Amino acid sequence: MYWRWELGLTYLCSVIGSLIFVANGEYLIGLGSFDMTGPAADVNMMGYANFQQVTAGIHFRLRARTFIVAESEEDGARFAFVNLDAGMASQLVTIKLLERLKSRYGDLYKEDNVAISGTHTHAGPGGYLQYVTYSVTSLGFVPQSFEALVTAIELSIVQAHDNLKPGSIFINTGDVENAGINRSPSAYLFNPSEERARYPRDVDTLMTLLKFVDKPSGKSVGAFNWHATHGTSMSRDNKLISGDNKGAAARFFEDWFVGSNANASTTIDRRPNSLSKMLKKASIIKATGGQECTKNASQSSKVRKYNGSRFIGAFCQSNVGDVSPNVLGAFCLDSGKPCDFNHSSCHGNDQLCVGRGPGYPDEILSTKIIGERQFQKAVDLFTSAKEEITGKIDYRLVYLNFTNIEVVLEGNQVVKTCPAALGPGFAAGTTDGPGVFGFQQGDTEINEFWKTVRDAIKEPSQYQVDCQKPKTVLLDTGEMDWPYPWAPSILPIQILRLGKLIILSVPGEFTTMAGRRLREAVKETLTSNGNGEFDNDTHVVIAGLSNTYSQYIATFEEYKQQRYEAASTLYGPHTLSAYIQEFKKLAQALARGNRTVAKGPSPPDLSSVQLTFLQDPSGDSPPPGVKFGDIKQDVKTGSFKKGDRINATFWSANPRYDLLTEGTFAVVEMLQGGKWVPEYDDDDFCLYFQWDPKLDFSGNFGFATMEWEVPEEASPGVYRFRHYGSFKKTKDSPIKYFTGASSGFTIS
Repeated sequence: MYWRWELGLTYLCSVIGSLIFVANGEYLIGLGSFDMTGPAADVNMMGYANFQQVTAGIHFRLRARTFIVAESEEDGARFAFVNLDAGMASQLVTIKLLERLKSRYGDLYKEDNVAISGTHTHAGPGGYLQYVTYSVTSLGFVPQSFEALVTAIELSIVQAHDNLKPGSIFINTGDVENAGINRSPSAYLFNPSEERARYPRDVDTLMTLLKFVDKPSGKSVGAFNWHATHGTSMSRDNKLISGDNKGAAARFFEDWFVGSNANASTTIDRRPNSLSKMLKKASIIKATGGQECTKNASQSSKVRKYNGSRFIGAFCQSNVGDVSPNVLGAFCLDSGKPCDFNHSSCHGNDQLCVGRGPGYPDEILSTKIIGERQFQKAVDLFTSAKEEITGKIDYRLVYLNFTNIEVVLEGNQVVKTCPAALGPGFAAGTTDGPGVFGFQQGDTEINEFWKTVRDAIKEPSQYQVDCQKPKTVLLDTGEMDWPYPWAPSILPIQILRLGKLIILSVPGEFTTMAGRRLREAVKETLTSNGNGEFDNDTHVVIAGLSNTYSQYIATFEEYKQQRYEAASTLYGPHTLSAYIQEFKKLAQALARGNRTVAKGPSPPDLSSVQLTFLQDPSGDSPPPGVKFGDIKQDVKTGSFKKGDRINATFWSANPRYDLLTEGTFAVVEMLQGGKWVPEYDDDDFCLYFQWDPKLDFSGNFGFATMEWEVPEEASPGVYRFRHYGSFKKTKDSPIKYFTGASSGFTIS
């Protein structure tokens, strides 16, 4: 009996110790980050549904960033939150990730304590979602895109898990100025005036930030924040992979932290020689020509080495549904006048109405400005964060069949959600990215031509027609299952608790007012059921586009106007009411410590039925007398100054043969002490890698152009471009790797 008593005492002590540990605000914390940049050629981008928008280079790389918090390393509660530089999460990605985590960690990380949220950039490769609606423009499933995401999420979690150590977490909030406007202001006005009067603006400007501090060293190791603005600073015509404004903010934030904490004793001597000496030195540096190299050669040229020790900054998405970063407003392309207020069109033409970012007409400048506004607020909140988080870690998740949820409204009126459907306002697109000609936002009727097209694809049932009103069904996606389902039926909803921070993982894009209602309902439920654990100081944030994707969630009132967001609210006019009802149940279970919540029906794994129409590259070869890595167009001779754009073009092969994960296709090297040192790579905002494919009788190849906009912080000196790539001679040949460098040039 003694061993049982001793075992029981040991267990009791461990529980008490864990509670004291958490009550003192000390958690185990771990952060991780991994490169998730997908194919930089040929793959349709996810977001705008524009067939012509296929990847053709990289502006800066995409990353999966993770934080894990735990009460104790062995058996205490924990959860992992992953932020993706991607359009949205994917149910199939989540399913396959959880399989990999189970093989590594058993039941430590499961569906209920892992959250995956997308930033909603519209400039990342598509083809990784499992429902037909979201893979039409990508020509079906793209295995390379899918694998890049799953692997990056997995390895970012592995890195975060391996980094777990005692730490403290601080929280801070503040408003981000002029980073978003409401792109459907007429729909917002459909909400009750007394409700609107409670808020100063028609968008949420609040940023909520977590600061993670390593306990033993006192060193800050990262920060995650949530704030709502669309990832549409880059337009539907852009073809460079980009994390858009949130990815840019993360890059600026991480570089700011490293720069502000640099050790002066280890910095390289950058004192410049005279201009004449630099010009002379540069003049004798000629292009190297193409050379073979190893698979890992480009990784050695990375400026930032993500080995688990770097500071990690993540800018997460929230209730972004109707929030645009194009803050100057929407104007007609033909007249320059503001667009029609109710329909966001010009003379009835939706394609002429386009939003303008703060750097208009330069979309990259707009991306930078909106990114900087978020970054600067994050720095302010990070440096002034004083409120320490203490309390329990907890989580709940359920799956719901959203096609037929019974919702009890006020007065005990019972209504139901509907099978998924899209209305004509969906086809009109938004001011961030206009859609198909012949549609306008707010349309509730379909002309005979489009009705004939619709019915040829799938005529909606009478039940669906009645259920979705006042939406007219344009695409009856919830009743379409050939060749496999077009839209999800089963969705996850999830709550994560970190002390008095509550994270609501939602599988879509809530509009501003829809998000406010959900947050308030959950907070009220927690405070009235939590035995004093929750109060007005409880922070509730929405993590948008999480775990799977089901488009938009508008309020019942906004649904009446049928602008884009309402027309894309899949499950009918009572979708938001269903979310609020079911989240309140989940919040009540969490507040009362009830762990017996039924999980509900599991979502399907459709990996075995996916169709793929995008073919792999069939083999590349340069023209006779040319090697991959040779210079096609060298740098112009002479000296350049800050702000100049410098470029060089190399003979190259399709970048899909190897994604060069945690490596780089493009490098700017600086001559230092007789050695070439990488200074900038394709993960820098100022360096662009552009791919231009060519196919003629002399070979199958392309051109890789490096373009560098010399930043203000660039040191005077001698520089050159370097390009890395890979190719196969035939589809079944082994991959070979190559590199090449340009002639030298000077920055004065």
